[in-house]
Amino acid sequence: MSHNIAIIGASGYTGAELIRLIATHPSFKIKALAANSKAGLPLAKVFPHLRHLDLPDLVTWEQIDFDQIDLCFCALPHKTSQEVISKLPKSVKIVDLSADFRLRDPEAYEKWYGNPHSAVEMQGEAVYGLTEFYRDEIAKARLVAGTGCNAATGQFILRPLIADQVIDLDEIILDLQCGVSGAGRSLKENLLHAELSEGSNAYAVGGTHRHLGEFDQEFSAIAGREVKIQFTPHLGPFNRGILATCYVKGELAEVEASLRKAYAEEPFVEVLEAGETPSTHHVRGSNFCHIGVVADRLPGRVIVVAALDNLTKGSSGQALQNANLMLGEEETAGLMLAPCFP
Repeated sequence: MSHNIAIIGASGYTGAELIRLIATHPSFKIKALAANSKAGLPLAKVFPHLRHLDLPDLVTWEQIDFDQIDLCFCALPHKTSQEVISKLPKSVKIVDLSADFRLRDPEAYEKWYGNPHSAVEMQGEAVYGLTEFYRDEIAKARLVAGTGCNAATGQFILRPLIADQVIDLDEIILDLQCGVSGAGRSLKENLLHAELSEGSNAYAVGGTHRHLGEFDQEFSAIAGREVKIQFTPHLGPFNRGILATCYVKGELAEVEASLRKAYAEEPFVEVLEAGETPSTHHVRGSNFCHIGVVADRLPGRVIVVAALDNLTKGSSGQALQNANLMLGEEETAGLMLAPCFP
């Protein structure tokens, strides 16, 4: 069965990644592409690397005939996304790639994103989009909220360990390095090549990064008590990829067993051989997440390292994985592309 797809926000990095992935999908057809700032242009003028595809020209989202659409991906910035989604027909299923529906508590959203939520009734309807842990709810949902890319990476490491009670919940440290595409496509001085290349820097230090809202929400729900981790993100001088290093207090055998049990049947998450650590090179352009577990030199301490592509498994690939479930397709459809190496 064929499904008609629309993408709102098609001129951004996640929009382009969605198009690249859907182009290989056996059942999805891109019927409409919206990018209000570039409406009227053929997509090849915005993304020349996609010129080989037969795609509709960009339009404003208001010009889309939603009677012809089965599912819409919304790849807009937060705040804008909720305003647009609240106006879409109830007949259309939606996967939102912004932050607008990730947090269930309106007060938490206002705390982390600085403005009141304007679609609170839909905020309560949204299902959190970390596919491996919300699979059944996603399959029945009308609105799915994609996770933050940093939040997804940290959760792949920590959710099983918290659920299985194999680590000390008060001693969790997560250091994470993300490629520059995680900051989006808009022009920013600090992202100029001359200012970014050949260096790396920590940002949102001291507990101010917005993805902490997701960690607080999800980890506390799993544990049945408040869990607050220490988290420091770093901006890396590479285009795409996330490498997360997590320091936990626990026993190596229990930590490794917990992760292997959690992901034994998962098509996209792989726990590596004992002592092996992952590289962003080995997941680039793919929907895979690799996890490595290593004993620290300090007794009772374990280091867990995860790598994924922020644009794919951290965002657009995850979104397509969720859309497959929502439309009754094979979860892996359009997503078994091998990583691009080197």
